[in-house]
Amino acid sequence: METIKTIDTATLRDWLETGKPVNILDIRPLQERTEWFIPGSIYFNAYDKLKAHNNDALQGLHLDKTVPVVTFCSGGKTSLIAARLLSEQGFEAYSLQGGMKAWSLAWNTAKLSFPDFEIIQFRRTGKGCLSYLVASNNEAIIIDASLPVDAYQEFLVKENLTLKHVIETHIHADHLSRSKQLAEDNKATLHLPAPNKVNFDFIPVSGTTVFQIGNISIEAIQTPGHTTESTSYLINDKVLLTGDTLFINGVGRPDLKANNDEAMQKSKMLYQSLQKLLALGDNIIVLPAHTSQPVEFDNIPIQATISNIKKTVGMLQLKEEEFVNTILQRIPPTPDNYLSIVEKNITGDFGDINPIDLEAGANRCSIS
Repeated sequence: METIKTIDTATLRDWLETGKPVNILDIRPLQERTEWFIPGSIYFNAYDKLKAHNNDALQGLHLDKTVPVVTFCSGGKTSLIAARLLSEQGFEAYSLQGGMKAWSLAWNTAKLSFPDFEIIQFRRTGKGCLSYLVASNNEAIIIDASLPVDAYQEFLVKENLTLKHVIETHIHADHLSRSKQLAEDNKATLHLPAPNKVNFDFIPVSGTTVFQIGNISIEAIQTPGHTTESTSYLINDKVLLTGDTLFINGVGRPDLKANNDEAMQKSKMLYQSLQKLLALGDNIIVLPAHTSQPVEFDNIPIQATISNIKKTVGMLQLKEEEFVNTILQRIPPTPDNYLSIVEKNITGDFGDINPIDLEAGANRCSIS
C-alpha cells in the first residue's frame, strides 16, 4: 500500500510565501471553518464521509490534477484519508501534519517604511496575533512577541540589528509571550506595563516612559480597559501600536478575568482610553496586536488611520453609557485555555507544556 505523503507547516508556509501553485483543501466541519481557516483554502464538506471511510467522500470535487493538493483537518488525522483518496485519483496529494493546531504557529510578514524607521509586522496567520519589530539606525525594539524567538532572531541577524528593548502592551490571554526569552537571548531590557503581576524581573512602563531607538522616540500611553495594565505606544507621532485596546475594525473586550461589575468598570476605562487615542490625530496609523481574520501571504500591512477607524467602527461614535451597554451585550464566547495561558505568561516558564496544544484556536479579543 502506498505511503500517504505529508507536509509540515513550515513547508506549506514556504510554498505560500513564494507563490508556489497549490490547492489547499479544508475538510473540517463547517463550524470549524467558520472559526478560522488557511488563507486561499478551498472548503469541501466531506468530514463525516471521510470519518466513515467512504471512498466516495470527495465525489463532486473538481481540482486541477497538475497542481499539488494539501488536505487539512483539525489535528491531521482525517486529512490523511482525504490525501489517500486524492492520491488514488492521480493527484500529488499531501496531508498537513498536525492540522490547524500546528498551523496556528504559521506566520508571514509585512513592512511599513518611514524616513527615519521601518516596522516589520509579524503575523501569525493561523491565529491572528500581530507583533512588531521597529528598527532605526541599526537598533531595534520588539513589541508583543508571540512567535518562537527564532523568527525574530533570524530577522535581527539578517538585517544586522541590535535589539535594545523588548516590550509588551499587556499580559496576553490567547498566546504565550516570547518576550522574556527574546530579551534574555539578546541581553536586551524587558519592559512590561504596570501594574504587572509577573513573577520575573522587568522594568515597569509608566505613562511617562519614552524609548529611544536610533533616530526615533516611542512614547508609552496608558490605555486601561481590555486589561488594567494595557498600554499603547506612539512612534514618532506617526504610528500607534494599540495592543488589544483598539483594532482596525473593533475594540478590545473588557471581561476576561472579570465579574460583571468589574467588566462594567473596565468598559468605562476602555471608553476613556479610546477617547484619548482618537484625539491623537486623524493621520496617525494604527497597528493592533490582533486581527480577526486569517492573514493572507500578501505583504500588505494590517493597518488603518485613526480617521478611517472613526468612520468604520460605529461604537466609537457612542456616548459613554451607550458604549458600555453595547460592549457588554456583544461580548464573544470566552476563549478556551485563556486562564492557563495567562498563568503561564505570569510565571514565564513554558517548559512543561506543548505551546501548540495550549494556544490552539482562534483569538477572540475583539468586539465589533
